[in-house]
Amino acid sequence: MNKIYENLWEDSLEKLKIGNKKYCNGTSIGNVSENIRKETFENGQFPFAVVISCSDSRVIPESIFSASIGDLFIIRVVGNVVDSTVTASMEYAIGHLNVPLVLVLGHTACGAITAAINGNATGRIKETIDKISSVIGDEKDDYKASVINVNANVKAVQNAIANDYPQVKVIGAIYLADSGIVEFID
Repeated sequence: MNKIYENLWEDSLEKLKIGNKKYCNGTSIGNVSENIRKETFENGQFPFAVVISCSDSRVIPESIFSASIGDLFIIRVVGNVVDSTVTASMEYAIGHLNVPLVLVLGHTACGAITAAINGNATGRIKETIDKISSVIGDEKDDYKASVINVNANVKAVQNAIANDYPQVKVIGAIYLADSGIVEFID
């Protein structure tokens, strides 16, 4: 891996960790001021990480990581499942915005994971839940199933970008919805 990119993704990961500590301590929120809004409008966005997160309304990556406007490129989708639309969005951030880190962020108390565990999805969401079910198998523990799902989607991202963007680091994490702590998965 290129040393420059290695340092970039390591710096990005450290920013996420520091931001989560601030969030958990209630000591900081990101800059969402009029000035930063104008700055990013006039000069563009320069996010330091892509976050593929569940669309659950309790999971707010910008808040969880105390991020400012322009810091994170967020892709939200039920169950943080990687599909072609997610991949296209991610490739835009990597290819055009030079983002060095992709984080797949699952969470506890996830409705998609619960539906996969219980096998009770209907309607249009069933296709996505079926993808999760095929990954988690017979796992019934919410936390373990979330980790399995995140790891599968980390692999999906790695496979999608391996040839074109081998310098980009892809990691997984679980947001503990009750405490606000993010556990990074090795």
